Formats: sequence, C-alpha cells, structure tokens
Amino acid sequence: MSSQSLLYLVIGVAVLGLLIYRQLRVRLVRGNQRIVLILVVVGLIETVQYLQKLHAGSAAVVALVGSLILAAVFGVARAATVKIWLQDGQAWAKGNLLTAALWIVALAAHLGYDYLIGQHKDIGNLGDATVLLYLAVSLAVQRVIVSARAQRLNPAPVGGMGRGPI
Repeated sequence: MSSQSLLYLVIGVAVLGLLIYRQLRVRLVRGNQRIVLILVVVGLIETVQYLQKLHAGSAAVVALVGSLILAAVFGVARAATVKIWLQDGQAWAKGNLLTAALWIVALAAHLGYDYLIGQHKDIGNLGDATVLLYLAVSLAVQRVIVSARAQRLNPAPVGGMGRGPI
C-alpha cells in the first residue's frame, strides 16, 4: 500500500467516524447538503487524480460505477434505520446502533470490493482513492430518503436554508 493510499484510507476512516457521530445525535431534518458537497468535491478530486495517474481505462470506470451502486444500496439500507418524528412542527431524526453498524459494514464492503477488483492490474487501490466519493454518495442517498420520509410526516417544506446535519 502506498503512502498516498494509506492517507486516503485514514482520511476516509476519520470522515466515517464523524458521520457516525453526527448520525447518532438527535438533529433537525434539513435540506443543508454542505457536508455532502464537500465530500463530493474532495472525493472527485482524489478520484480524478488517481485515474489520471494510472491512465485507467474502462475497467476502472466500470469498477467505480459498481462501487457507487454499492454506496447507494447502503444509503438506502441506513435510511430505513433512522428514526424520524415531529416535534414542535419540525421533523427530527436520529440514527441508532444499526445505523452506525451499517456505516462500518459499508466501508468494509467498499474495501472488500476494492480488494476483489484490485486483482486487475490497472485498478489496484481504486477503493482507497475513491473512499470519500463513496461515502458522499452513500450519505446523499440516505439524506434524500430521510428527507422524503420526513416530508411525508410533515407536509411543510423540510429544511429550507437552515443549518444542521442529517
């Protein structure tokens, strides 16, 4: 494992820790997507740098798409574990230990998928370079579903311009 791959992995695990911490707290369901946007931008930069450095071809693109589909599946699964309720006319959400466990399993699945596809000589360590993009897609899918569930509970617009994570 190269030092750059190790750095990507350490950053990914740190971000995962932050995501789990935030998901286990009671929070307003809001439309603020700042953290998703930051993760997407940084994740895309890391991914593009990796793909350009290796001059990766269609195998890397197919592997990346497969990884992002896996991220979306875990986002759907985690969204189902989030408790949503109305209080004082606002939608609130809180994840549980299953939510946290699914985050950990999602990262393990991403790295396992990387190991399996890494047998292809052109795309080794793709998972390390794409970990932030993977987490961003998974979080975005989860947020969309949680927001839709909250909207069904409370037909008033969810979020708006407020601050706060989901």
